[in-house]
Amino acid sequence: MKCLICHDEWVPAMSFALLLTLRQADVCCPRCRSRFIRLEGNRCERCSRLSDQAICEDCIGWEKRKTVLKQNVSVYMYNDWMKEMMNRFKFRGDYELIEAFRSDVRRVFDEHFSSDVCLVPIPLSSSRLAERRFNQAEAIASLLSVPMIFALQRIDDEKQSKKTRRERFVGRKFCLTGEDVAEKRIVIVDDIYTTGATVHEAAKLLYDAGAQDICSFTLVRS
Repeated sequence: MKCLICHDEWVPAMSFALLLTLRQADVCCPRCRSRFIRLEGNRCERCSRLSDQAICEDCIGWEKRKTVLKQNVSVYMYNDWMKEMMNRFKFRGDYELIEAFRSDVRRVFDEHFSSDVCLVPIPLSSSRLAERRFNQAEAIASLLSVPMIFALQRIDDEKQSKKTRRERFVGRKFCLTGEDVAEKRIVIVDDIYTTGATVHEAAKLLYDAGAQDICSFTLVRS
């Protein structure tokens, strides 16, 4: 078979366990798979940032702002390899790359969240959606067997990647769509957690609309 990422031919090792559980073979060759670094070891318990502190300085700052986001869980470390994968996935429209994340996304989500939550993917603006042809947060959420609620609408059309760290904290990005989130346990889904400004703002809007126990789940922790 061909590796989804490098397109080299490779032969996956078949095992009795693989056949017994009817699991699919990895879509990535071992060389490409080894370059995805799962977040493990000492991390901030609030945002998944690699840290020797139980709560990192960024999260202490969010506590002072009285954030309602309980926790962020991320799957992968942001390194040069992941930067390239996210460029291909988001900006070059390589939607098939979502299959490279499937197994790890499901495993990490199931380790931290129960099945009685609802997913709220971070939306794109209409112009950005037309440009990219898909919403990367929604694609990540689609890997999980949990219902989605489209409760947010984007009102800020400027790319977050083009903003400075300070600029990401300023200005509203979303409004509510009117979807009912009252009393629901919510997990906000996005691709990358950098400063946290995006998911913290989304959490505040959802909390004000009656949601409870709001967390976020992101593919990458920058």
